[in-house]
Amino acid sequence: MRICFVGAGALGSTIGGTLARGGAEVWLIDPFQAHVDAINAGGLRMLESGAETVVKVSACTSADQVGNTADLVIILVKSYHTRDAIRAAAPVIGPQTVVMSLQNGLGHEDILSEEVGGDRVMAGKTYVGGVLLGPGHVRSGVVGKETIIGELDGRLTERAQRISETFNRAGVLTLLSDNILGSMWDKLFINVAGGGITAVTGLTYGGLYSLPILEDCALAAISESIAVARAAGVKISIADPRRAWTMASAGLPPEFKTSMLQSLQSGNLTEVDYIHGSVVRWGAKLNVPTPVNATLVALVKGLEYAHSDYPGKA
Repeated sequence: MRICFVGAGALGSTIGGTLARGGAEVWLIDPFQAHVDAINAGGLRMLESGAETVVKVSACTSADQVGNTADLVIILVKSYHTRDAIRAAAPVIGPQTVVMSLQNGLGHEDILSEEVGGDRVMAGKTYVGGVLLGPGHVRSGVVGKETIIGELDGRLTERAQRISETFNRAGVLTLLSDNILGSMWDKLFINVAGGGITAVTGLTYGGLYSLPILEDCALAAISESIAVARAAGVKISIADPRRAWTMASAGLPPEFKTSMLQSLQSGNLTEVDYIHGSVVRWGAKLNVPTPVNATLVALVKGLEYAHSDYPGKA
């Protein structure tokens, strides 16, 4: 199976490298030239559980360098780059190509469907972790971490089964779901638990989980999210806000930083619109109040304006 990752940062490189090690033909497409050059020159260095392996995998900065269409295109860019990413992937999208997002939050599949047609699009959520240590070098967190994929309409199709088998064969623990929308909301609850609060406070998980007042805020945001999902008729498996709060920190060190906090500290925009913002938008549609999530969106937006290249900033 030929798999192209559009966005080969920490997570794209981690999953892509694992699949390549398992025998898939993988292309990592990313604009970070030094990263691409390092991978092509010496392979992708993957550090996991104290041991490092070097994986042979192809990398490039543009989809037109791949030369052939892909069986599967996985989008793993920042959420606000999704539309640009799928348009840039056009050279590798053929008549039978499946397009799938593994991004955090909600709304990506709508964008992908608008660009390539809903019949091409599958959805997925992953609990795999990765840290980019330098060009061509990642710390991989694959072992024991689930990835869940499925068709948007809940059908268990041959193409979904084939993708699941490819992932599992390579060591990426993958479950095939007939309720991928529920899985997407479950993952959203976990992102809601810490994303906005850590972005606003600047705290790592050690600080976040030390102050009861922050826990109360997180539980309130999760509760709103669960209420919205229920109003939308989504079949969710996380019904207790405290379960999402506990799952959010499972296996993570006190120094862990959420991607939202990392984005702000790097002077970049965050994915708040696709996480807390999704809760607010769905709540507005369904007449479910979401004041805690709306406040977190506003505060993160204010920090983006102050510390990043915010669109339209004077």
